[in-house]
This record gives sequence, structure tokens and C-alpha cells, in this order.
Amino acid sequence: MTRKLTMTSILIALNVVLGMIVTIPLGFIRAAPVQHLINVIGAVLTGPWVVLQAFVSSTIRILLGTGTPFAYPGSMAGALLAWLLYRRLKKLPAAVAGEVIGTGLIGALMTYPLILVLGLDGSFFMVLAPAFIASSLIGALISWFILRQLEKRNVLARMMDER
Repeated sequence: MTRKLTMTSILIALNVVLGMIVTIPLGFIRAAPVQHLINVIGAVLTGPWVVLQAFVSSTIRILLGTGTPFAYPGSMAGALLAWLLYRRLKKLPAAVAGEVIGTGLIGALMTYPLILVLGLDGSFFMVLAPAFIASSLIGALISWFILRQLEKRNVLARMMDER
């Protein structure tokens, strides 16, 4: 448990710091893939702790002024589904798919009531949803590449054995 908590703390720190630096402009939206990259890595390495990581990371980013309340539904739904699918199927693509579906689709849909509660125009969803999809897809694919490289070199297996 100490190892998972330590890894969760490291992932939170990486998420907060890198999330301030890495954004990708894509036309009228900006993809912020770090949360999604960290979610997939966390789902594989820390199991259910990834949901706590997503919550704490989102909270810190909001407190620092680098995030918005829209981070909660996306990051937590993606983290949860990435972990559940990885736990069930034990395949890296399952964690990637869980993050993209959880954040890009479910998380994006969960933001609509928040948009209305915050008094924003409902059409804001048409900007937010593509950003969620793009960010989650980019971040999840990068994490898959990283984890795949670790897997090829047996580093991932050793990290998993140490859990």
C-alpha cells in the first residue's frame, strides 16, 4: 500500500507541474493531455488509487488557477473507467480505451449539467466536448506508447511485481 500511495503522490506532482506546461493548440480548442496520460499510467500502476490521483490533481490545479471545475467529471470518469477496464482485461489498450471513453465521452457529457449550473451558455458544450475528446485521445495514446516501451523492456512487469 505504501508503494501505491507513493506512486500516486508522484503522479499527482507530475500531473500538476506538467499540466501547466503542456498544452496543444488544435484550432479553436486546446488539448491538455497530461491528465489523461497520468490517468492511464496510474490505472496500470496504482489500481484504484488512480481515482484519488485524478481528484487531488484536479483540486490542486483549480486552487492554483490552472484548472476549472470541468476537470472533475472528465478526469475522474476517465481514471475510473481506465482502471476498471485494465483490471478486468489486463491489457494496456483496455486502460487507453477506458480513459478515452470515460473522459472523452462520459466525462464530457457529465459537464453539461455543470455548464448550466455555472450559468454558462449551453453551446459552450460544443467547444468543451471536442477538447475533452482530443485531450483524452492524445494523452491516452502517449501513455500507451510509454507503457508499451516499459513493457517491451520488462520494466513494467518488474514495477507490477513490486506492487
